[in-house]
Amino acid sequence: MSGSASNFRDSDASVLQLLRGDAVLGIGELANQLGVTATAVRQRLDRLMRAGIVDRKSESRPRGRPAHVYSLTAAGRRLGGDNFRDLAMVLWREIRSVREPSVRQGLLNRIAGSMADVYRERVSGQTPTERLASIAAIFSERGVSCSVDQAAALPVLTSYSCPYPVLAEQDRSICAAERLMLQDLVGTAVQLSECRLDGSACCRFTAAADASPPQLAAGPPSLPQGLERKPIPSSNADPH
Repeated sequence: MSGSASNFRDSDASVLQLLRGDAVLGIGELANQLGVTATAVRQRLDRLMRAGIVDRKSESRPRGRPAHVYSLTAAGRRLGGDNFRDLAMVLWREIRSVREPSVRQGLLNRIAGSMADVYRERVSGQTPTERLASIAAIFSERGVSCSVDQAAALPVLTSYSCPYPVLAEQDRSICAAERLMLQDLVGTAVQLSECRLDGSACCRFTAAADASPPQLAAGPPSLPQGLERKPIPSSNADPH
């Protein structure tokens, strides 16, 4: 089981809710509040401990042997809220509201570059095909199903699920940002040859066979102060 909230059962969520706010509870207390047996609570806690979400320690009692109490780990405290999609939609609307085309294009290029920075250190390979295969493996780890057709005349990355489905339906600029990100990581020109938004069964990104420097849309212009691109630390430093 991974530390993703989507992998937990509904019954596990009720345990997590009781342990919010740095609560430290024993099995009896949890069983009473949940209205279930102690055995059922132990089964839920075992799952959550294996996932690294709940921690157990011994606590001295006035009488008898020390008892086990349970609390959330640092990873457990990070679970719960999931407003990233809403935040992404709001931020993207703000980008679209920029009226100056050159500034908007500059922002798009910088977003693509920052997205590439998240994965750059993990991408390996000398040829475009090898680098696309490395990218596909990283994306698959993040729940974005994709593959690379290494027998094709040109290296092609096929994505069977969109990393940004809601956002893409609102504005196809995110598709352009993803293409620019791949182009940055692969080191050669990349084209979006098929797109789900056009009725295709999947999205396909075709890379040029050589690893010559890609020709981006005229280099991004200078942006107003405060909008310069800064590297984003990889989320792997701590999971499409």
